[in-house]
Amino acid sequence: MIRLLLAEDQAMVRGALATLLGLEPDITVVGQAEDGPGAVSAARRLRPDLCLLDIEMPGGSGLDAADTLHAELPETKILIFTVFDRPGHLQRALAAGAGGFIGKNRPVDELAVAIRQVMAGETVMDPALAAAALRAGPNPLTRREQEVLATAIDGASVPAIAARVHLSEKTVRNYLSSAIQKTDTANRFEAAHTARQRGWL
Repeated sequence: MIRLLLAEDQAMVRGALATLLGLEPDITVVGQAEDGPGAVSAARRLRPDLCLLDIEMPGGSGLDAADTLHAELPETKILIFTVFDRPGHLQRALAAGAGGFIGKNRPVDELAVAIRQVMAGETVMDPALAAAALRAGPNPLTRREQEVLATAIDGASVPAIAARVHLSEKTVRNYLSSAIQKTDTANRFEAAHTARQRGWL
């Protein structure tokens, strides 16, 4: 029996998925969470065989949760599911130790098959998304550049960004300049939005 933890921020979707997956003869949903931190907390407590994580959740994404879970509970398998088809998300998911990446538009029986494949040690990827990720190439941004850009995406000033990420204004400007160059954009706002669109943030 595969003991599964489900993390999805939309209660109706989460409940429906839990019910449908619970009908599978070899899957039991042992826990549910509405955000990334909740998924990590539940996984620490329940020690599921597999965590099924949405990407876009309030309070912390499924990718952030995957990073933590991979480090703390390496025996727990991770499968990412999402409506977003950004190549960078696939790359980040695999880097975070996920065994698969599947779209929410797939039927539940395909999701169940993907769960079994990941549990068997296989890597599951949406073919179209995998092809797009290969075409897009690797994420050129460093961790610090990503952090600074993510803080800049809401239009924050350089002093405000510096305060949030605990860096000097000069260092923040250097990171922003590098990120603008790597994303081939005109300013930090364009760079932040381009990076987010490509799944790098």
